[in-house]
Amino acid sequence: MNEMKIPEHIAIIMDGNGRWAKKLGLNRIFGHKTGVKAVRETVEICGEIGVKYLTLYAFSMENWSRPSDEVEALMSLLIESIVKETAELNRNNVQLRTIGNLSVFPENVTVKLNQAIEFTSKNTGLVLTLALSYGSRWEITEAVKEIATKVTTGEIKPESINENVIEQYLTTYNMPDPELIIRTSGEQRLSNFLLWQGAYSELYFTAVLWPDFRKKDLLEAVDEYRKRERRFGKTGEQIKQEKD
Repeated sequence: MNEMKIPEHIAIIMDGNGRWAKKLGLNRIFGHKTGVKAVRETVEICGEIGVKYLTLYAFSMENWSRPSDEVEALMSLLIESIVKETAELNRNNVQLRTIGNLSVFPENVTVKLNQAIEFTSKNTGLVLTLALSYGSRWEITEAVKEIATKVTTGEIKPESINENVIEQYLTTYNMPDPELIIRTSGEQRLSNFLLWQGAYSELYFTAVLWPDFRKKDLLEAVDEYRKRERRFGKTGEQIKQEKD
């Protein structure tokens, strides 16, 4: 694929695992297990076409309210996947990161996560970020708290607070905003995902359920992105003049 206009950062809301399993008369967790294959293939394709950052919405803060047996199964699957995939990520020069409130995870999960993050920390290829126990409202609230604390201690002056300052206190401070946000399963909402960072992202919704998401589906989303004109509030004429 021509590298012209390949998004530097793609974020994906991986939705539809439960519905995929239900269609087959299987337990929801089977859908989550099958979804790991889609994650693996998506990571490989993004690396191949030159995407530099891939952020996957793996577990939202709201997901904690799901039935306890499903949450427990998801935690076990998370550990299993980390153990199985870390060596492959390292071979493919992929750096693993996380965003979200990891303090609420069981210790055995955070230990394995931190080990995988450390193991891949020197890699210089695709940056794969898992959003775990993540919620954009939580993220922004935590940023406001940190800034407010530094205002009270005199480290930050209120008049100096701007978008750039706020961005430094978000969990995504070390990556660019996503140019493209994809959601699978046919739902058309962001579900508390990267609300600040996605202010000018191109949104792409597909009816494909996450376990069925494959290379052709990702490339279709990228092709659609490449057809769009990103104006950031400007007119089409202004954008054309800037390019000329």
